[in-house]
Amino acid sequence: MILGDLAPGNLVAGVRGAADFARRRLTGDFHRDEFGLDEHLLESLILPVLRPLSQRWFRVQVSGIENLPDAEGALIVANHAGVLPLDALMLQLAVHDRHPEHRALRLLAADLVFELPIVSGLARRAGHTPACPEGAEQLLRTGELAGVFPEGFKGVGKPYSARYKLQRFGRGGFASLALKTGVPLIPCSIVGSEEIYPKLADLAPLARLLGLPYFPVTPLFPQLGLLGCVPLPSKWYIDFGRPIPTADYGPQAADDPMTMFEVADQVRETIQRMLYKQLTVRHNPFMG
Repeated sequence: MILGDLAPGNLVAGVRGAADFARRRLTGDFHRDEFGLDEHLLESLILPVLRPLSQRWFRVQVSGIENLPDAEGALIVANHAGVLPLDALMLQLAVHDRHPEHRALRLLAADLVFELPIVSGLARRAGHTPACPEGAEQLLRTGELAGVFPEGFKGVGKPYSARYKLQRFGRGGFASLALKTGVPLIPCSIVGSEEIYPKLADLAPLARLLGLPYFPVTPLFPQLGLLGCVPLPSKWYIDFGRPIPTADYGPQAADDPMTMFEVADQVRETIQRMLYKQLTVRHNPFMG
């Protein structure tokens, strides 16, 4: 398959594509929306870089894509894991490549993402936006498909011993957002991300010194240096569950703590069941 990529026809097409990409960037023939999404950069550079990782390394298998709307707004809610948030990138790629309309998933990311040099600029151009209520609400009201990981750093940085056990879903802000805008909540389970960097310990003093939420110790990192940053080739499954409607509650329900926590708990329990269901049929973390 790799040799096929090196065929003369593919090389010529690649050179032409690179030339066209450079021309459009140099002439300013591209557009960024008010949140910073640069669809030309996303589809020409960012997603193509991610595809080999998804298709050949993690061998991501996607199901339930029919549960995503064709054009309307919706909020995908997923579990979070893996030490580094590669699951967010694999989720965005899965939505774009598997959805019939190739929708761009607008991820609501932590503030830390937008404080990092280079990463911040790429995140905004990929369509990600800080997880603040005002911006997220505007996205959903304009019919965008957004994604959120309510576990936050508690999920992505949890120890390997707690794999696939959902952490606390924050204060339920995602449920309030969906209730206020009336968009459906789409539970999403991601299996495979827990095994890419099995976190065995956390060097908390070093994490505080570097201003990081955690500093992981895995079987390969930091012992092998940069080589230890290569993720293990686990087999991934991304499953989109049936939408959970919120429109019938009315926007006033967003100010009712009991309703907000009820909806949040329903989503959390649904994702946890989806994870357990997939794990019962998975034979091996790396072979599937």
